[in-house]
Amino acid sequence: MQLMESKWVWSQRPGEVTGRSYAMTVASDRRQGMGESRPAAGVTMLGKGFEPRWYALCTRSRHEKSVGDLLQRKRIETFLPLYETIRRWKNGDHRVELPLFPGYAFVHIALRDRLQVLKVPGVVRMVAFDGAPAPLGDDEVESLRRALSLSAGVKAVPHPYLTAGRRVRITGGALAGREGILLRKKGEARVVLSVDLIQRSVLVSIDAAWLDPAG
Repeated sequence: MQLMESKWVWSQRPGEVTGRSYAMTVASDRRQGMGESRPAAGVTMLGKGFEPRWYALCTRSRHEKSVGDLLQRKRIETFLPLYETIRRWKNGDHRVELPLFPGYAFVHIALRDRLQVLKVPGVVRMVAFDGAPAPLGDDEVESLRRALSLSAGVKAVPHPYLTAGRRVRITGGALAGREGILLRKKGEARVVLSVDLIQRSVLVSIDAAWLDPAG
């Protein structure tokens, strides 16, 4: 697969679908009409479910974009990174944009508002640990958003989940501070970054001068 640039953009107005990714600022009235529910038993959340955190959603296969569209219409802050690749069909080669994390989308919500998300067609469940929705680290998601912005221009494609290998720390660019596993292909440095909660990885191209041994 040809490595091409991942893209995400902020929507300019509610309900607008960019075709590249979905990301939206929550309005001050985001809770209007949203059901409030108690956190799952045993969950300890900041503010008892009032503090917005990033959560991963499992979606039905090939429903990531429709889920992102519906969440956006509900004025829910959503992050669905896409990457561009070339697919060969009978009538020739075509550029297509696919989810960087197939089967997943990310939402920034207070836990008490989770029912509003779970009711969206195409959403299967929130990723949970011991039966409780598990938040991701804010830096983990925000660094990816910065890196995959059009201005940062970081190239990324999906990669099999990887946990073993030579670990490095990225010291420059939008991903500064992140750690991953170093791969070299044709003399080019690439780093596998993993989201352990969903056991998914992406492969990004990084300037070798921005890499130091981790630990």
